[in-house]
Amino acid sequence: MQPFNEALSLMVVGMITVFFILFSIVLIGDILIRLCNKYLPEEVLEIKTKKSQSPSNNTHAAIKAAITLATKGKGTVTDITKI
Repeated sequence: MQPFNEALSLMVVGMITVFFILFSIVLIGDILIRLCNKYLPEEVLEIKTKKSQSPSNNTHAAIKAAITLATKGKGTVTDITKI
């Protein structure tokens, strides 16, 4: 029974060591994230949009682009009607 007890104790020590290391990695990562969010906040950028085209023109352009992409330039859009 001596080798079995030694193997069991080595397994327990190894599992405790791995648990401790993983716990410390998670703890250090959480602390690092909190510090970065506190002292280095992300800059907020305002996105300006143009309303130069109507939605129907945007839809038409999107359909034409999708057909061109899907057919690799061989297909064309001749008419778009709602069924």
